[in-house]
Amino acid sequence: MSAVQKPRYPALYQINTRVWLTALSHSLGRPATLDDIADAELDRLAEMGFDWLWLLSVWQTGEAAQRVSRSNLSWRREFEHTLPDLREEDIGGSGFAIADYRVHAALGGNDALARLRARMRARGLNLMLDFVPNHMAPDHPWTDDHPDYFVPGSEADLARSPQNFGRVATASGPLLLAYGRDPYFDGWPDTLQLDYGNPALQAAMVGELERIAGQCDGVRCDMAMLVLPEVFERTWGIRAEPFWPKAIATVRRTHPAFLFMAEVYWDMEWTLQQQGFDYTYDKRLYDRLKEQHARPVREHLCADMGYQDRLARFLENHDEPRAASTFAPEMHAAAAVLTYLSPGLRFFHEGQLEGRRARISPHLVRAPDEAVDAALQRIYERLLAVLRLPIVREGRWSLLECVPAWAENPTADNFIAFRWEGAGQPWLLAAVNCSPQQSQCFVRVPMPQMAGCTLQLRDLLGPAVYDRAGDDLLARGLFLDMPPWGRHVFDVQRLT
Repeated sequence: MSAVQKPRYPALYQINTRVWLTALSHSLGRPATLDDIADAELDRLAEMGFDWLWLLSVWQTGEAAQRVSRSNLSWRREFEHTLPDLREEDIGGSGFAIADYRVHAALGGNDALARLRARMRARGLNLMLDFVPNHMAPDHPWTDDHPDYFVPGSEADLARSPQNFGRVATASGPLLLAYGRDPYFDGWPDTLQLDYGNPALQAAMVGELERIAGQCDGVRCDMAMLVLPEVFERTWGIRAEPFWPKAIATVRRTHPAFLFMAEVYWDMEWTLQQQGFDYTYDKRLYDRLKEQHARPVREHLCADMGYQDRLARFLENHDEPRAASTFAPEMHAAAAVLTYLSPGLRFFHEGQLEGRRARISPHLVRAPDEAVDAALQRIYERLLAVLRLPIVREGRWSLLECVPAWAENPTADNFIAFRWEGAGQPWLLAAVNCSPQQSQCFVRVPMPQMAGCTLQLRDLLGPAVYDRAGDDLLARGLFLDMPPWGRHVFDVQRLT
């Protein structure tokens, strides 16, 4: 089954599958599977302009990881904060503690996923699933069949770092193995660390990827930088050969259009792009927007287009706090314009468009009831309408220069402005006052074709409409006087 056509700048929607089906089960009065996801819901997501659905946590999990999730006191406090009426059945165990790369039986198994994928395909929707390269669940079959696939520990390791090692019952007796971890945090006690210094393990993980690639159109690779040789050796003192170049090349021999997206931090985005990833998380833009200073955001957007085109831009995901709880309402809208009208993959999270504020742990299978933020929902509806325009999906993006409106007025530095162009199409001019103060500037608009004509600027996010002389725009630029966190996305049309 070949993937549907993908635009240059696609939009992705992440859904917590288990939470989605729990809510559906309550409405149906019986356990729901992937087969119960309505065609009307898929139609709605396609009509909103999404090209990809990332179904989080579809793989089989096991009782061993679930027991850890239910007994870990610090995790449980988080769960109770999210769900004050928490029940044991709400704790399903982490979707990243995978016991087998087959679709969870409770979700309907592999056949139900195949039927859902076919229905998605009929609507132009691509399917993305998880791949977790760093670790497996404690009851994965490999603990019995291939214990050498895991990083071993010693009694000294356990005494020195009990948070990073544990005893595991296997068919050949108890073993002392390392928990999955990254080098900056304690281990995840519901997982076991895979040993990328073992060539047989690497070959087995390539095999898992090949199997997954037959069931979907792309994968989001969890903490993808952890298996880079330099990171793996720093964490475990074990030398490893590069994994990603051969894994990606192997999959693409059979599935040439298969997409790889990396969760990655620590300024290693370019490294993973060079190793074959189509997209890498852009956590840097997210962090700079939270800092509320325009210049670092603008400097980030000055990067080479070959790099920017392969960034996944987001304001929230299952790991980050909800955007509605992170950004004040006006700042949220400004940050959304800057994030999603920049080049790259536009990455939205279930509940973000309605202003949900409770982050749902991947260990939970139920979400709390929350009211919709109607004002924020309207903002996202307008923004998604802009993102459906061909010029924003296939066009050319470039930053514009913002200069002081008058001497000794430094507020031009608060602006970020850019344009979208497309052959034979109107063009868009977007501007954001990325600051908490009223600000003024002239935006330089180097468009020689404006000479001698009148232009109409119609704001696609609000009611403003302006007529401007092209000669004046060429000479001085577009004057803007905007409130704190103000934003415009102008459709620019030639009138005469």
